[in-house]
Amino acid sequence: MPIPTIYWKDGFVELIDQTLLPDKLVYLKCGTVKQIWDAIKKLKVRGAPAIGIAAGFGVALGVMNFKGNDYKKFRKKLEEVLAYLFSARPTAVNLPWALERMRKLVDENFNKPVDILKRLILAEAIKILKEDKEVCRKIAGYGEKYIKNGSNVLTHCNAGGLATADYGTALSLLFCAKEDGKKFHVYVDETRPVLQGARLTTWELMQAKIPCTLICDNMAASLMKQKKINLIIVGADRIARNGDTANKIGTYSLSCLAHIHNVPFYIAAPSSTFDLKIPNGGHIPIEERHSEEITHIRGKRIAPEGVKVYNPSFDVTPAEYISAFITERGIINKPFSRNIPSKIS
Repeated sequence: MPIPTIYWKDGFVELIDQTLLPDKLVYLKCGTVKQIWDAIKKLKVRGAPAIGIAAGFGVALGVMNFKGNDYKKFRKKLEEVLAYLFSARPTAVNLPWALERMRKLVDENFNKPVDILKRLILAEAIKILKEDKEVCRKIAGYGEKYIKNGSNVLTHCNAGGLATADYGTALSLLFCAKEDGKKFHVYVDETRPVLQGARLTTWELMQAKIPCTLICDNMAASLMKQKKINLIIVGADRIARNGDTANKIGTYSLSCLAHIHNVPFYIAAPSSTFDLKIPNGGHIPIEERHSEEITHIRGKRIAPEGVKVYNPSFDVTPAEYISAFITERGIINKPFSRNIPSKIS
């Protein structure tokens, strides 16, 4: 079983502080919506599915101390909590997806007492977590066939158990293949600037005793030219109706390299990461983060003081560079503009 990333216990959300990995495995104990917002904003919890789970629990914490039984006042408080959590990070669609589930839940139960509504919200957050565990296993079951004996797999960022409630998305295929006795090797992009690949993915793979090699992001092209990569599997933070996909910065350039070198490029993601409301990737908001993520590594300055910095946290991979989507509802092949809506809606 993977190490639990996030769970509810005795009125608190406990989650791994991923900023401390791989040096320390420390669980944060969050008892307020502000602490959840801070954990999401500062990447203490990260990965689209895990952010959605944290947001669900954040809503429960945000309304927990509401006093009285006035529905209108409770509804106003709920909207304040939803807006606050929504402001934490803009790109991963699982966050607004989870928040909208909570809004819809309260709207559908408007005639119930406030204390019941609070219990329903917590139950829904726990349900989101349990659903994610099932989703991870289903993604693994559908996608594991792509991992062959002797495969060399390349992955970018971290789409494992740390990004979800269980097995992960992209890495779930690898964990499942390992359990089935397959022999394969994984190349891990370091994933600048926050090094999720170097710090998190290698840690997860080594915990699972899956052979892996860490590389700098700019080494991927050389490996593909040498025909040392058989396939690429990554996760996603938001997928548009036509298949354009936002993921960690560097994913787009990796997809371009895969296209040039005829390397299959797969996206593993739950149905909750698809945003059918937007037609293409041009409508996906891209988060820009602090300059210190580039000018410093682990608190140590590596660039001249005062240098200008551009730091988008995500980029968008065009649908034409994606071979297929691996979801808990099965494999989605091209044409994506037709098959995504039919599979996801």
